[in-house]
Amino acid sequence: PFQVTASSKRKVRQSSVSLSTSTKSTGGASTTTTSASDSQVVKDMLYRIRAVNCIPDEIRTSLIPFHVDSQYVGKVRPKMVDKLLDVGGGVFGLDKNKELTLDESFAGTSCESRSDAVMTVMEKLREEGVVTGWRDELYPMTTSFYSDPIFLMERAATPILGGLEYGVHMNGLVRPTSSDDGGEEKMWMARRSKTKSKYPSMMDHLVAGGQPAGMGLLENAIKECEEEAGVPVDIAKSGLQAAGAISYETYEPEKDVISRAVLFCYDLWLPEDFEPVAMDGEVEDFYLWSIDQVKESMAPSYDDPIKPNCYPVIIDYLLRAGHVSPDIHGYLDILRELRSGEVR
Repeated sequence: PFQVTASSKRKVRQSSVSLSTSTKSTGGASTTTTSASDSQVVKDMLYRIRAVNCIPDEIRTSLIPFHVDSQYVGKVRPKMVDKLLDVGGGVFGLDKNKELTLDESFAGTSCESRSDAVMTVMEKLREEGVVTGWRDELYPMTTSFYSDPIFLMERAATPILGGLEYGVHMNGLVRPTSSDDGGEEKMWMARRSKTKSKYPSMMDHLVAGGQPAGMGLLENAIKECEEEAGVPVDIAKSGLQAAGAISYETYEPEKDVISRAVLFCYDLWLPEDFEPVAMDGEVEDFYLWSIDQVKESMAPSYDDPIKPNCYPVIIDYLLRAGHVSPDIHGYLDILRELRSGEVR
């Protein structure tokens, strides 16, 4: 893709992907036909969704539930359970069913006391290199998004306990307003900084962020817009549209943990003359892609792919905006698998 800067004219590469549908008459009725490339894009979309919805059966059946006060909070691999029991100083324990829990005599029963107790254990795991990419951001560990937190813990450590993480992801969109736009909107993309602890230098959403404790979704989305892409508050407020959510859960073999997430999707409609600016050092460049380019990036062989968990959010938008025909075999598989993880 071409880089877009304030000093250069916007350029959008013509995609080599041919994505066409046609309608033909059959005795007064009409039927929609789709090209082979349409079908391939749907297959590619399923590949991208399944890349972040992947827990092998042998891993899934081995997971040990983690609960507090009989409330299900997460799922943990056996070796990680052993690690928590070993370094936890009594904070973690096993109940009569051999399931992981917090020991009240060490962790207490309040959100604050549990948070403090769990933090001491996670800091030990950080020192040992088990927890990496420490963020100094607190995530709520809870039974559902709308429930009070049972305790708070460091964002980077959440997968250790297999807790459900929440975030906001924004599709940065520009409506077609001139004759050379081909009648379709375009999507802003970002390239992550090479110093990021996860997925350095990969393509990414224009704006995305985790959902911290004590902040509303829209409030967080507006904050992230300003911090990550220099989107003024007034433009963010007028351009943001809530658009549902996707979910996934995946096994990370290099860390032997389960990552589970619900991502709230937003469409961020931006003025044609707006150009994003990297503000917080987490982004290197911004690019303006055509819809065909976005579809092209779904291919497994694409040489500059987007960060894996962005794909389901983008695919969800492409379906909602009518860029994928429901006549194509696999459409309903996409629709179902976009929410393969727990949504609660």
